[in-house]
Amino acid sequence: MKKITIIGTGYVGLVTGAGLSEFGNRVICTDIDKNKIEKLNSGIIPIYEPGLEEIIKRNISDNRLLFSSNIEDAIMQSEVVIIAVGTPMGANGATDMSFVHSAVETISINLNSYKVVCTKSTVPIGTGKEIISQISKKVKNNNLFDYVSNPEFLREGSAVKDFLWPDRVVIGTDNQNAYQIMCDIYRPLYINKNPMTQTSIETAEMIKYASNSFLALKISYINEIANLCEALGADVHDVANAMGQDGRISEKFLHPGPGFGGSCFPKDLEALLYISKNKSLSMETVNAAIIVNKNQKKRMANKLINLFDGNINNRKIAVLGLAFKANTDDVRESPAIDIIKGILGNGGIVNAYDPIANNEMSKIFHDIEYFDNIYDSVKNVDGIVIITEWNEFRSLDLQKIKKIMKGNIILDTRNILDMDELSSLGFVYDNIGRIKK
Repeated sequence: MKKITIIGTGYVGLVTGAGLSEFGNRVICTDIDKNKIEKLNSGIIPIYEPGLEEIIKRNISDNRLLFSSNIEDAIMQSEVVIIAVGTPMGANGATDMSFVHSAVETISINLNSYKVVCTKSTVPIGTGKEIISQISKKVKNNNLFDYVSNPEFLREGSAVKDFLWPDRVVIGTDNQNAYQIMCDIYRPLYINKNPMTQTSIETAEMIKYASNSFLALKISYINEIANLCEALGADVHDVANAMGQDGRISEKFLHPGPGFGGSCFPKDLEALLYISKNKSLSMETVNAAIIVNKNQKKRMANKLINLFDGNINNRKIAVLGLAFKANTDDVRESPAIDIIKGILGNGGIVNAYDPIANNEMSKIFHDIEYFDNIYDSVKNVDGIVIITEWNEFRSLDLQKIKKIMKGNIILDTRNILDMDELSSLGFVYDNIGRIKK
């Protein structure tokens, strides 16, 4: 069992802290936000993530997981200090590193004994060297620390599962002692022979960006194929199915939709593009993925307006799904934002429903009406647009909806509704790249 301090109780910090305590380590999750720490100590979890609340409560009860705003004291108690603060997108796509540098400064002045300093936050390639230099300027004895890059590969909505049963754990360090300590904190995975990959620091940093960018590329590619299928009368569902059977391609991330969002893909692509420009290199595929994604989001609003023959003025539209993906309350860069802006900008009226994310979206749009029940949200509306792939949307009672709607228009941006049923009930509908029945 290792004593670990995590700096930052956001999405990555909470999941990491809960997961490492579940592995038997003693973890102190810290944050400068005292209000957040008070809420966590009161059992209030600031994010929605399936399974997270359960393992947090269990490990608090077993005294393996603690929350504190006294970062300095937590650092001095620990053997491993993990940086999990936010790295938002700054100007021109550059990563805002202010939170990371602040955390490193705090670590530097509280190294009372040897510690492994580890970065979980997604940071530009070369950050590890900068952190080592920053600490070394403050600490005369470099034997007090070693540095490790340990990028996270957590998917929102399945992050707990991803942490406890990962595809791989990447540990970037040239120091074997630090590597062994990191293997120890992941001991259950190490014993079960989960893939533990040791690389250089820069390689570990690059793996994170390369992985996310490739997945985003697949999404943008299949969205463009879907749009071409619409123009040619082909069915993207069958196209993607056949493509996915090719082992070189695989079926994952070949699901067309309204464009990707969230805290990672948009930010990481912009950051990788910024990094490459600074090295006088062009990454045309990454740039194309960014452009395609922005266009796809705009395309959804145009699809909806076209279903109304170009005029949605004073039409009431139910937007179903506000989170950027299912099983999360994260609305950052959500396609729903573009859809809502498109509706409001063309004189439409919005009813909004999401099983989890209403509160988060209300921080962006204050003046639209939010509903706690899906059927209340569609009552007397002229049209419906499905944005997020929540399971409950797959089993909608379309007969009931047809009766309580004022109009008969549905835009299904996730291709989850049965086209035969939509046709038989007399809906005017559209989706993404499918052959209409």
